Amino acid sequence: MTELVLVRHGETVWHAENRYAGSSDVELTERGAAQGRDLARWASRQGEFAAVLSSPLRRCRRTAAPAAEAAGLPLRCEPRLRELHFGEGEGMTRAEMRRAFGDRLAAFHRDPAGSPLPGGEDPAAAAGRGLAALHDIAAAHPDGTVLAVSHNTLIRLVLCTVLGIPLSEYRRTFPELANTAPTTLRLREGRWSLIRFNAPLC
Repeated sequence: MTELVLVRHGETVWHAENRYAGSSDVELTERGAAQGRDLARWASRQGEFAAVLSSPLRRCRRTAAPAAEAAGLPLRCEPRLRELHFGEGEGMTRAEMRRAFGDRLAAFHRDPAGSPLPGGEDPAAAAGRGLAALHDIAAAHPDGTVLAVSHNTLIRLVLCTVLGIPLSEYRRTFPELANTAPTTLRLREGRWSLIRFNAPLC
């Protein structure tokens, strides 16, 4: 049995305006850095982690680094944990996207999996790479607990995939994923279970 604790990175400088960061390598705010330290304190109370992994984007690496240090483990980057690429929507607010390509944005809201933003990554492909990463992590740590810091959309896509929920429903089924709130998946005998979702650090 493997448990994977998936955590969204801390608050970024684009958070307040709700800009779509996607694969853009934006920085944490001071609050986001503090959330990473809070995550480290939480992790130090959870018992032994087998590994601490992160998306290669610095908002994840900076969030995960204090937890890795607290666990006495090296921080390992897993490229497949990076966020969905939002194409022309990268760095834009919804209002800006509405002005630039309103019809495509409306289609995305109706079916975010079937109608990605212009030039954006196929959500099914992103879910596939994310799930492949989790399977490989679990195979490397078949009896351990692993902390992995990733991103809002990728985590929700992976959750839909393992729970048999259509990808088009990811925004409705999981409307919000808080910064540094742990979500735990368990893999036992080839089957995934959701143990907790979007739990507060306490």
